[in-house]
Amino acid sequence: MHQEVIEAQGHLIDSHVMEQIFDTVVEYNGRFEVQEFRIGRTNAEPSYLRLRVETERTSEMEQLLTQLLGFGCTPVDTGDAELAPVERDCCAPEDFYSTTNHRTLIRRAGQWIEAENQRMDAMIVVSGGRAACRRLRDLRRGDEVVVGMRGIRVMPESKERDRLAFAFMSNGISSERQLETAVRQTATLLEQTRAEGKRIVVVAGPVVVHTGGAQSLAEMIRAGWVDALLAGNALGVHDIEAALLGTSLGIRQSDGRQEEHGHRNHMRAINAIYHAGNIAKAVASGRLTSGVMYECVRARVPFVLAGSLRDDGPLPDTITDMNQAQDAYAEQLKGAGLVLCLGSMLHSIAVGNMSPSWVKLVCVDINPAVATKVSDRGTGQAIGVVTDVGQFLGLLAAQLRRAAAETLAR
Repeated sequence: MHQEVIEAQGHLIDSHVMEQIFDTVVEYNGRFEVQEFRIGRTNAEPSYLRLRVETERTSEMEQLLTQLLGFGCTPVDTGDAELAPVERDCCAPEDFYSTTNHRTLIRRAGQWIEAENQRMDAMIVVSGGRAACRRLRDLRRGDEVVVGMRGIRVMPESKERDRLAFAFMSNGISSERQLETAVRQTATLLEQTRAEGKRIVVVAGPVVVHTGGAQSLAEMIRAGWVDALLAGNALGVHDIEAALLGTSLGIRQSDGRQEEHGHRNHMRAINAIYHAGNIAKAVASGRLTSGVMYECVRARVPFVLAGSLRDDGPLPDTITDMNQAQDAYAEQLKGAGLVLCLGSMLHSIAVGNMSPSWVKLVCVDINPAVATKVSDRGTGQAIGVVTDVGQFLGLLAAQLRRAAAETLAR
């Protein structure tokens, strides 16, 4: 039998991590023996688990350790992390360690150092006593990359005991959750994030405009509740179409009826921005006087519009190089504490993959499959609210407005 002694520390019971560790050992044809377990005696004190695991084959042990690493388990006699050089640009060594979105440390010269720029599906490059997550396309010849599974410690986010921690959403994704409760708790999360000095990032799809939520989102931007807006070309186009022509996809927002020749209105909106030069110049010239993009320019809230193959135009502000767009998204996610994903599966999944696990994501969509897909692709901290995006934004803006009025009245 092949044996390893592993240890884990954290809120193991209330985060259900311990049962997952035991289940994983059994799933990989292993056996375990608990050598030591200390339960945290207070809200703040973590629990500690020391476990001996056995498997019949070396390959099974390697697979088991790989899985347990994601739960924060580390071999006691781990030694230092092993490094291997990159021999060609964009080509990692065969046995490279692929990161999760959880906080990760590696051991060098007997000391644990935290990897910077944490994100999933990256490599860890070590240089000058520092470690950082780096994408495959950013590797350069001569980089030293962590390989194997030794000398690595992953620290999953624990269920928080002393803070609001999505208690209103603890049962996962459901359309039967009371919307007003979800809105109130989301507003509280926004307030907490701002109080902590962290950034609030909104990821939005064109459905924000189609469902009548643009005015509410614009109000939130105006009130300082948005620090960055990440979207595709379509959000910008239809927001500007609504602001200039009163339609969304050619449908009049005033009465929901088809505008005559309205099918070309989105192209008229794009054309107007090209005549102005870009969105900011359209605002400066007085051509664009309302809407989400207008409020972003006025409030100096950075926005990134990422293009796609199907885009019309696109707008002059839209980034059509996908690598550049991804870099721009990642830049705006730095320092984020909360991300609101509003009706955009593609961009929500992308942002989830870029975000470390301590950044909370609230994913709002009428389709429960969207929130499920975001979570299934590794973004375990994403919580779904299944509802109409426009209705959610209207209630959220109103809740924030009431809270601000109550604060002023005190």
